[in-house]
Amino acid sequence: MAGKAHKSTRLSNRAAPLPFDRLGGAGHQGAMKTALVTGSAGFIGYFTARRLLDQGWRVIGLDAFSDYYEVALKERRQAMLSQSPGFVPLRARLEDPGRLMDLFAEYQPDLVVHLAAQAGVRFSIDSPRSYVEANLIGTFELLEAARAHPPAHMLLASTSSAYGANTDMPFSEHQPTVHPLQFYAATKRANELMAHAYSHLYRLPTTGLRFFTVYGPWGRPDMALFLFTRNILEGKPIQVFNHGNHTRDFTYVTDIAEGVIRVSDQIAQPNPHWNSDQPDPATSNAPWRLFNIGNNNPVKLSAYIEAIEAAVGKKAIQELLPLQAGDVPDTYANVNELQTAVGYKPATPVKEGVANFVAWYRQFYGV
Repeated sequence: MAGKAHKSTRLSNRAAPLPFDRLGGAGHQGAMKTALVTGSAGFIGYFTARRLLDQGWRVIGLDAFSDYYEVALKERRQAMLSQSPGFVPLRARLEDPGRLMDLFAEYQPDLVVHLAAQAGVRFSIDSPRSYVEANLIGTFELLEAARAHPPAHMLLASTSSAYGANTDMPFSEHQPTVHPLQFYAATKRANELMAHAYSHLYRLPTTGLRFFTVYGPWGRPDMALFLFTRNILEGKPIQVFNHGNHTRDFTYVTDIAEGVIRVSDQIAQPNPHWNSDQPDPATSNAPWRLFNIGNNNPVKLSAYIEAIEAAVGKKAIQELLPLQAGDVPDTYANVNELQTAVGYKPATPVKEGVANFVAWYRQFYGV
């Protein structure tokens, strides 16, 4: 959501507030709960906001429409959400002082789903400052606004990249994460720790969600699935790092959104068994939790490419390259905690998810 952002008026595109009883629940007559979704025009933000709207929430959708990738894609996502009378679109940058404080004071959100961030592992190697502004300062501004106007629950998106140099798989939330391999991962890990500090000091219930290689329709154009599909269709070579030998726990976007919604219903609570002599990294004596959301089924990159080839109906021209700086060889999510807490485990097969993306891509771009 950061990077270079388009200028906008202070919390522009306001919609008139809907009738709203802060103590009421979604579905109660004459009452509607309010959720703030940051990065609502983003990939995961769109699907999450859509699910909340379908459940009867009023959704305040905040996005900066940064030009990290094509803004037209973000505009289309936000336009589709705006067709719902329960959606309030706002354009602003998280890191601008006072913007979020004003928003929280006006809308008093019950739930905050913080998905806005400067994304991209490789971009963080060359442009780390934008990650400071969006991921660190932006999250600080959000936490300050939440401290002043506490929601019932705040969720913060994190990443499997937080596991960094760790190779003990499947990755568990109970493992320490102290060796990030890129600045992007460092900022997301910092967000988890910032949230914990606010949970401890101000009893603000927060939950961090570590997403594993999200893919699917309406995805980001800088991600492998998008790049590979486009180049294969156009007969251009694709760059295959680590000679296609690394694995990723590819997780379909609607599975991610489902996990987010289910966790949102489980307000973070202190762990009564937490022991400061043997501190558990996944829980706390504060109202704070961490969950992996991943497919729990790592797939080799070469097999992922084969799924794309099958969906496109054309073989890829592969340029085999060594592992890139900042990349990890493998990711694999342990989702036992997610299953125990909310009874859910992502399960969309990669072949199905890839085929859905390719069908969307052909329709969206008229290929």
